[in-house]
Amino acid sequence: MTVPALFTRPDRSVAALVGAAWIAPHEPAAAPAGERPAHLLRTRFEWHGDAEGAWLVATAHGIYEAFLNGIRVGDQELTPGFTSYRSRLEVQEFDVTGLLRPGTNTLVLLLSDGWFRGRHGFQRRPDGFGTRTAALAAVVVEGSAAPLAATGPGWESRTSHVTRADLMDGQAVDLTLLDPAWFTGDGDGWHAVHTPSDALVADRSRLVPAEGPPVRRIEELSPTAITTPRPGTAVIDLGQNINGWMRLTDLGPSGTRLTLTHGESLDADGLVTLEHLRAFNFATKEMLTAGQVDQVISAGRPADVFEPRHTTHGFRYVQIDGVPEGLDLSGGRGVVVHTDLARTGEFACSDPRLERLHEVVRWSLRGNVCAVPTDCPQRERSGFTGDWQVFVATAALLADVDGFSRRWLRDLAADQWTDGRVPTVIPNPAGAQPSGDAFEDMSAGSAGWGDAAAIVPWELWRAYGDADALAEQFPAALAWVRYAAGRAAAGRHPDRAAARPVEAPHERYLWDTGFHFGEWLEPGVPPRPDPAVDHGIVATAFLHRSAHLAALMAGIVGRDDAAAECREIADGALAAWRAEYLQEDGTLAEESQGHYVRALAFGLVTEALRPQTASRLAALIETAGEHLGTGFLATGQLLEVLADNGQEALAHRLLVSTGQPSWLGMLDAGATTMWEWWDGIDAEGAVRGSLNHYSKGAVASFLHTHVAGIRLPAAPAAGESAYRRVTIAPVPGGLTRASSTLATPAGELAVSWQIAEGVFTLDVTLPAATTATVSLPDGTTTVVTGGTHRWIARTAGAAPEEG
Repeated sequence: MTVPALFTRPDRSVAALVGAAWIAPHEPAAAPAGERPAHLLRTRFEWHGDAEGAWLVATAHGIYEAFLNGIRVGDQELTPGFTSYRSRLEVQEFDVTGLLRPGTNTLVLLLSDGWFRGRHGFQRRPDGFGTRTAALAAVVVEGSAAPLAATGPGWESRTSHVTRADLMDGQAVDLTLLDPAWFTGDGDGWHAVHTPSDALVADRSRLVPAEGPPVRRIEELSPTAITTPRPGTAVIDLGQNINGWMRLTDLGPSGTRLTLTHGESLDADGLVTLEHLRAFNFATKEMLTAGQVDQVISAGRPADVFEPRHTTHGFRYVQIDGVPEGLDLSGGRGVVVHTDLARTGEFACSDPRLERLHEVVRWSLRGNVCAVPTDCPQRERSGFTGDWQVFVATAALLADVDGFSRRWLRDLAADQWTDGRVPTVIPNPAGAQPSGDAFEDMSAGSAGWGDAAAIVPWELWRAYGDADALAEQFPAALAWVRYAAGRAAAGRHPDRAAARPVEAPHERYLWDTGFHFGEWLEPGVPPRPDPAVDHGIVATAFLHRSAHLAALMAGIVGRDDAAAECREIADGALAAWRAEYLQEDGTLAEESQGHYVRALAFGLVTEALRPQTASRLAALIETAGEHLGTGFLATGQLLEVLADNGQEALAHRLLVSTGQPSWLGMLDAGATTMWEWWDGIDAEGAVRGSLNHYSKGAVASFLHTHVAGIRLPAAPAAGESAYRRVTIAPVPGGLTRASSTLATPAGELAVSWQIAEGVFTLDVTLPAATTATVSLPDGTTTVVTGGTHRWIARTAGAAPEEG
């Protein structure tokens, strides 16, 4: 039985915990990270059946599940989720009225390390927020000032049948240890709980009602194949790379020990390989293990189920070792777990490969929205700022990411350093300060990553139109722009200073020092995460972009003083970029596809030179054999820039190109999610990096905005955002039909077009309050508002037929 969770009521959820005290498990000596068990926390309380409604209100340092009278409470997973715990800890609320019974009731919390104390990030360091787990909970009833139960000194604790639980390393369960009496008030081995007294538990101001949609079990996948590459070993192929876990129902005779290794790829022997997911420890100079290993010891009870809900994995394949003769694994299921985002965007066209690409991108989004927007669901599982800033606009076409992103932006603001720089990952275990790790601290404030402070709220404004959300995030955006401008003014790159000893006036806004990731993972270009490298052409471009957006934001939220300040910075950075990198013929002093894409996408090139700049970008692509050459930052803008600057045919040829590097090349190599590297699987089958990184999937925007043709204004004013004003301008390329349907804040917006016998037919359905400027391939343009419309483009133009 599962009790659905209610939406949080702020007047009740946090206030209900006033009478509760933080409690911690009985843990005389903590085990090493990755080997720590989950603990049970328990109390008994009386209820006389006189309440109209009852709710469990709870939160934790760690991950908790709640059980009332032996029945799991709610359908949420990984509660309380991942936030900047030092500043914001979310409180959940569940309706438990149907689980109460007259007389004695037993409430049990199962508590594990989670993000609070477990391993985290690419260096997989533990204890990021503290060294002890803890819980805070109460059961409250309608109309009563006193809770039925509340955490405090009377609770008891013991270790559970979950013998180890870590989000990255995996979970182990010994079902022979499980005593059902634990959940009904009996059983032995219990101890008094510990009462923590550290400064973090003392700070109740950080308790906030749960925000945005929760994490849930979304879907179950059946195996597409089960192989036995060696005796005692089975490999399950789900046919799809996911984030989640495996659910097994046949566990074998008592004492059977099954070890599950989760991965994205198989080696030559058909076994799961994790070598491509191992990360480098900068402190020890050693390669780290990849984790993702679960284990279950069977008790031989037919009704037992193994479902490890205190970990998640990024995987397509599961290698199960220790399989006895006769064990039936066909009932195993891959459980897809992520934040429960409403699906909002659909795309179809005449090329099945592009339809498949769209869904592969959607799967990458689904694999990387587990509580926070992560870069990958296996190796790092961190909220990398750069990844979300390049993908958030695409994500908003596929799902409702408004509440999800606003929640994350609150964590960004909380963890922003006092000087305005933004950590590379949000939430940041160290909070709004250096972590003490040399690489993490050095990389904080990288251009293209820290710019998420301005770009993400701006893209949310375009898609959802919430001015209050824009105003809430504006201080963080302004602080970032001031930080970046200050860094630009504070130094000169040594190479530039040596070549030009006298500083030019424009260099005040030239950001050419400090650490930057740069374009990152361009095909054939080794990464250069080195502060000695001059990434000024990238950093200065982003300084202009964020300052420009911050000025627009300031105008919308009524900060005229800040708008003027940001315009001055934006204009200064633009002048500096042009002085250093833009040449008189429209070419760039430092050439790469990414630099040209940014030049056009960010408006860095003068209008007079845009055709020459676009032509040079096209020439670079043709020189590369008509293959793209962009990395993390520019890939999502590449096709749009080409199509918007007279290179529509080339944009479509790139979209449908194959081989490496290309999007369809990934699919041809078997990708079911987008890869981190363009050559994630090379021609010889060698695997590198993560096979589930959504950044390069930002191309899915082009399918909606250009192939189907639905475009938001680049700088919508109040009353124009959230699809209240759009442009409909399909770019058919070599396709014969395409359609996009979007669930927008204004209502459903649908565009469908087809070409048959030389005639172009366009059907558009607009929400009542939406005004659209419609441009047809023959040059015909018209403006319509609301309703259903049809255009048939003939040699003499097009005329609307009202539906």
